[in-house]
Amino acid sequence: MFEIFKDKEGAFFFRLKEKNGQIILESDGYTQKTNCQKGISSVKRNSKNEDRFEVKQASNKKWMFSLKSGNGQLVGTSSYFDSETDAKNGIRTVMKTAPVSETVDLSKK
Repeated sequence: MFEIFKDKEGAFFFRLKEKNGQIILESDGYTQKTNCQKGISSVKRNSKNEDRFEVKQASNKKWMFSLKSGNGQLVGTSSYFDSETDAKNGIRTVMKTAPVSETVDLSKK
């Protein structure tokens, strides 16, 4: 499930959660909710293409991945994983769940 939420400064973000509630992909901040919604649409489209994902090791020795659009723009980043295998499994989860996930707007609360 995608969740749209607002931070204290008024920026809009989305996060993709697994059924167990774990956050698997998050966005950067958007100044307008409509752009945040477009970001979710971009994840749904681009997550169908494995070539749009990039796995890398972070400075803390943990693994993460990012999802980019067709023009190379960053769409979302994952949380940290203990291994490269776990990060790749996370990509498979995003590829499977994002295209069919509903969106809940928490920014209205």
